[in-house]
Amino acid sequence: MKLTGLELRRVAMPLVAPFRTSFGTELRRDVLLVRAVAGDVEGWGECVAMSAPLYSAEYVDDAATTIQRHLAPVLADADVEAHTLEPLFARFKGHPMAKAAVQTAVLDAQLRAAGTPLGSYLGAVKDRVPAGVSVGIMDSIPALLDAVAGYLDAGYLRIKLKIEPGWDVEPVRAVRERFGDGVLLQVDANTAYSLADARHLARLDPFDLLLIEQPLPEDDLRGHAALARLIRTPICLDESIVSARAAADAIALGACEIVNIKPGRVGGYLEARRIHDVCVANGVPVWAGGMLETGLGRAANVILAALPGFTLPGDTSASDRYYARDITAPFVLEDGHVAVPGGPGIGVSPVPELLDEVTTDTLRIDFTARGPRPGG
Repeated sequence: MKLTGLELRRVAMPLVAPFRTSFGTELRRDVLLVRAVAGDVEGWGECVAMSAPLYSAEYVDDAATTIQRHLAPVLADADVEAHTLEPLFARFKGHPMAKAAVQTAVLDAQLRAAGTPLGSYLGAVKDRVPAGVSVGIMDSIPALLDAVAGYLDAGYLRIKLKIEPGWDVEPVRAVRERFGDGVLLQVDANTAYSLADARHLARLDPFDLLLIEQPLPEDDLRGHAALARLIRTPICLDESIVSARAAADAIALGACEIVNIKPGRVGGYLEARRIHDVCVANGVPVWAGGMLETGLGRAANVILAALPGFTLPGDTSASDRYYARDITAPFVLEDGHVAVPGGPGIGVSPVPELLDEVTTDTLRIDFTARGPRPGG
């Protein structure tokens, strides 16, 4: 497939409520969207980098610059398909979120041109997936209980609580006491603890959690393996899993029993599928994480979650969990599940007027000229 250009579009998406984790509070998302154009066919990808390098080393401005200055030029004269981008981009170290956004846009365009759904391409086996919800750190336990009650009333099948030192055992205890042992409950630390906190983290064991997600720093696989021997709650890795090789290493070391797969973190949906396959081969369950995506990123994540190894509810929430108005037709919760898009490519497109309302900047890179250059 010959691309005629890329479009980098920045959009500002206000959140329905502040979302606080151990590394900060988000009030809105500054989102970078990538549109790949091949003649009269287009495809969309969403970069999940945050405004600042808090979750990972990448951030939105950096991703936009990386795509414009380094990734786009190698596409100008190339015949590309999604799988050919990995060797093309391999010489550029790091920047998986930028690479994933471009790869997804190209893959979406490629599959739309062929009339093939992304689910068929990846090997999806479900037409709907169970939905969990991620609940940020609150100002008080009563506020947390009210929020959890609302999500359970809405039909979410699993609750994930963000935790940090000083906000961990007591919030979990309060949720268990209020809602009972029947609620699927897990926690996410986003690297906020150290191995020295093992005795404290063991205080979560009596609450029968599905898992504790990424308690230690992302580069501490040995620490996670040691922690796994000191607590009963299963450890799930998120930030540590940057590739299929990293997943295989973590499993071999005994650093995790469960894996959270985020395509943007690992360079795209092709590597995400490889991680899925490694985990399935080793009997390790996986689930689909989220990064507060718009409907474009959410669509592809929901499709990924329809692969057979995704056996736990993911962070594939409905659109209204985060946004009063999405830029696509909204994803809705029905009987605790979200429908898997079945159309060509990622199966959804932005609604032009909604997209224009939240757009803050647009850069067009024209490949029909002599090499890629910014356009109007």
